[in-house]
Amino acid sequence: MTPSHFIVNVTEADFEYEVLSYSQNTPVVVEFWAEWCQPCKLLEPILENLAQTSGGSFRLARVDVDANPNLALRYGVRTLPTVKAIHQAEVVGEFAGMQPEERIRDFIAHLEPPAEDSLAIERAESLLKQQNWLAAEALYRQLEEQDPANPAILLGLVKSLLAQGKGSEALFILNYFPASREYASAELLRPLAETMSKASKNELPDITELDNMFRNSLRLTIKGNHPAALDGLLDVLRQQKRFANDRARQVFVAILELYDPQLDFIKQYRSELASVLF
Repeated sequence: MTPSHFIVNVTEADFEYEVLSYSQNTPVVVEFWAEWCQPCKLLEPILENLAQTSGGSFRLARVDVDANPNLALRYGVRTLPTVKAIHQAEVVGEFAGMQPEERIRDFIAHLEPPAEDSLAIERAESLLKQQNWLAAEALYRQLEEQDPANPAILLGLVKSLLAQGKGSEALFILNYFPASREYASAELLRPLAETMSKASKNELPDITELDNMFRNSLRLTIKGNHPAALDGLLDVLRQQKRFANDRARQVFVAILELYDPQLDFIKQYRSELASVLF
């Protein structure tokens, strides 16, 4: 075993201090092993490498079960190697037997505490789900200053802007949106941003009755009255399914994308859209 503060041999005498007490602040991965165990010899260098390169995100504690049978009994070890993750003195994950290295890396990755910016993004996403658009925008703008090219942050900011009727600001971000897995979601929002921007500049056609119904729906959207806007768009689509080169449907879908898809009223509107179109 490579000596390291992040890798320790522990015994029944010091387990409480080296593992349980230590785990109050940092996760500890406990490897139960024995000298005669061949799979243990394969697992050991993988765990050691992860511990050495983790920068202290977890400690590896190795327990020789032959020398410490009471610990093996206490933690119900029946197969070697057995690995248990302990955080705040509780077992929070485990596996038994040799595993593929990718599986082991994934196991370790889930023990690392989330980065501060990840927690902030989660808070911002929570604000979106709560429909607290203004607070979400404020937090996303703070995050954007720290990480201006992060697509998750940009997507959340676009949603918070659109929900408040700020189409031109959202469109500016969408025009420079980075290639990423969030790109497709961002493109779903583009029709709403473009149409909002035109509506705010009074650039939408007003020739037919359907034109006026569509314009009114956009005005309601900009004001944040999304249910009324969706109802108006459904009325347009009932009369002309591909109104304005399919723009009415695209705007309808984009408004739905601003909300938590599990909300009952969003599910209902998706169902109504499907019944109108199909």
